[in-house]
Amino acid sequence: MSAVGFLRSLSSFAVSAARGITTRAAPIAVGEKVPDVIFKTRVRVPGSTAENPFDWKDITSADLFKGKRAVVFSLPGAFTPTCSSTHLPGYEAAYQEIKSLGVDEVYCLSVNDAFVMRQWGLHQGLPEDKSTGNFQNVKLLPDGAAHFTRGMGMSCVWDTERGFGERSWRYAAVINDMSVEQLFVEAPFVQNSGPDPFQVSDAGTMLDYLKSAK
Repeated sequence: MSAVGFLRSLSSFAVSAARGITTRAAPIAVGEKVPDVIFKTRVRVPGSTAENPFDWKDITSADLFKGKRAVVFSLPGAFTPTCSSTHLPGYEAAYQEIKSLGVDEVYCLSVNDAFVMRQWGLHQGLPEDKSTGNFQNVKLLPDGAAHFTRGMGMSCVWDTERGFGERSWRYAAVINDMSVEQLFVEAPFVQNSGPDPFQVSDAGTMLDYLKSAK
């Protein structure tokens, strides 16, 4: 990471600390609690005929994970090649099978805002849930300020590589009642990485685990 990228990273982490948001120095481990943060989402306004029939809705980690068993896979960015060609489509295709293995919901998380995540889902051809504005199968989860990503210890800054800035490292997890049941992190986890490894966070690996854990 360049000196400028490092200083920007420190600045953003300082803002998180000031707001009471924990930034982990290392990735979260199996058995540990996931961060309880607020996701800034957009939802459809029932009955609205406005050109933009959406409003903001805060959703917490507890809303998504407390008392539930969920699969979360996280990736560096909406509209990026591997994320769009393989990672998200793989989980979308496996959605029903994953749910049949004792999973309540499947979430795709990225450090992008709600507007970008929605447009990416539409571009991917995901069937929309008209009642919520999210999607019928895999739900797209915007972590625009990287609060969840930092709390998971998965923050990665790409500056000279790709110019992304702060994003999430690629991983997949099973979250059971707010705790990490299983975790698949791509290796090696390197800041400003040139390679984009994609070996263990795919839908196939997740299915293998869920079947073995039945």
